[in-house]
Amino acid sequence: MPVKLVQSTPSAYAYPLLIKQLLLTPLATAPEQEIVYRDRQRYTYRTLRERIGRLANALASLGMEAGQTVAMMDWDSHRYLECFFAVPMMGAVLQTVNVRLSPEQILYTLNHAGADLLIVNSEFFPMLAEIAPRLETVKTFILISDETEIPAPPFSAAGEYEALLAAADTHYDFPDFDENAQATTFYTTGTTGDPKGVYFSHRQLVLHTLGCAAALGGAKGQGHVHREDVYMPLTPMFHVHAWGFPYLSTLLGVKQVYPGRYQPDVICRLVQIERVTFSHCVPTILHMVLGHPDARDVDFSGWKILIGGSAMPEAMAAMAYQRGIDLFTGYGMSETCPVLTIAHLSSAQQALTPEAQAVIRSKTGRPLPLVDLRIVDEEFRDVKHDGKATGEVVVRAPWLTQGYLAAPEASEALWAGGYLHTSDIGNIDPAGYLKITDRIKDVIKTGGEWTSSLEIEDVIMKHEAVSEVAVIGVADVKWGERPLALVLLKPEFVGQITEHALRNHAAHAIEAAGISRYGILLQVRFVKTLVRTSIGKMNKRLMRADPDALML
Repeated sequence: MPVKLVQSTPSAYAYPLLIKQLLLTPLATAPEQEIVYRDRQRYTYRTLRERIGRLANALASLGMEAGQTVAMMDWDSHRYLECFFAVPMMGAVLQTVNVRLSPEQILYTLNHAGADLLIVNSEFFPMLAEIAPRLETVKTFILISDETEIPAPPFSAAGEYEALLAAADTHYDFPDFDENAQATTFYTTGTTGDPKGVYFSHRQLVLHTLGCAAALGGAKGQGHVHREDVYMPLTPMFHVHAWGFPYLSTLLGVKQVYPGRYQPDVICRLVQIERVTFSHCVPTILHMVLGHPDARDVDFSGWKILIGGSAMPEAMAAMAYQRGIDLFTGYGMSETCPVLTIAHLSSAQQALTPEAQAVIRSKTGRPLPLVDLRIVDEEFRDVKHDGKATGEVVVRAPWLTQGYLAAPEASEALWAGGYLHTSDIGNIDPAGYLKITDRIKDVIKTGGEWTSSLEIEDVIMKHEAVSEVAVIGVADVKWGERPLALVLLKPEFVGQITEHALRNHAAHAIEAAGISRYGILLQVRFVKTLVRTSIGKMNKRLMRADPDALML
């Protein structure tokens, strides 16, 4: 029978899910709450709303209108937060530019997205000098800087950010429009080919914010995020909207602290002075912060950190626990806005030993509300949720990108079968916890079996001499591939342990852990560095291409 539609009166407000609606609650309940930028800026939510209005008026005076694209090149700042709201609230599209890409890749993303206006930090002037003559669509530039004297830009600029805001009116009548209108775009940090453009609508961003609020707010104790938290992102705002948490933090009306460029001494100082209680980052950033000399004197107790982007070693979870940090994992990807799952502990699990807790904290968690997540085999059939059977993670949720910008074939492959394909391999245990065991492209195929590089890495990380490790597959005549562990030692252990000794220790631990029997074919090499992507993930493709170049 036909579906009966709900009827509304002509005067009823349809209430489109637009980003501007996320400002209603904090302005009503926490207008005097603080937003902090390093030691340089401090203002209230009331002022944030005024600055959003000023920015929109300034952009409109420069010819920006609905449908056009405003690109942003800055470190994590209050300015970025203002752009997160003002640009899409006008009906324009915000392009968050990955400033850690190469100049040629940045040029490609700006041209491919059709950016009309670029707001750019003076730190990036030298890089822009290389590419400015080849920008195809950017016609207008706005300068930003933390310095009192801004260096001369290599292009003609419309003005300086703060001066333009000061000259603009605080009131801007942000209109209603279709909630499915594009709000943002950014580019994936793929290891092959050109970056791919990912885009999201107002509706998707609002629903992602509400999904994260429900998941984090629903936790009884561990990992609970609430209105009295102090938020500081440690994931770049150019990458998937800093995982969407600036939107969530604004919705909740919490104090927000923006650190600018990530410097471990600055981060330690802000955590201590501003009493930060909630952050998120990739493991590399946390490793950098906790390894800094200033971290020894900082009280980190009460700091909740959501880890994502790459696998969190159990050893890191245990180490953080000793410092009083509530460390737990989330999972997602650029194409998923990004959060899909969070690894919260139940009250009973919190009574376990730190080592037993670490096993759960380092899993990739259980799905957020509204997330339909499956593990499927090559025939697209669901595998058992027994914590052992593995397959590809495929997903549906109301906040997933609908495709790649101007790339129809790649978009069709992404959504083959009506589910978004993550290209991640994982399993789900009887309690519903997802564990990612590898990327499809990083699985080591040894002796006809799949061997998980992530499981081997977790074993090696538990050795006291190991600072970081990446396990890759290398060609082998007999076995097809063998796992090779590229190990970065802690400074005090360099020269104190041999590759052979660590290899034997790891082989015994792998066997005891019940990992694929082919894991004991492990080779170990000590390296001087590990190769990472622009957002701090391990770049195993490049490490596989020339592992000898990394050796000590």
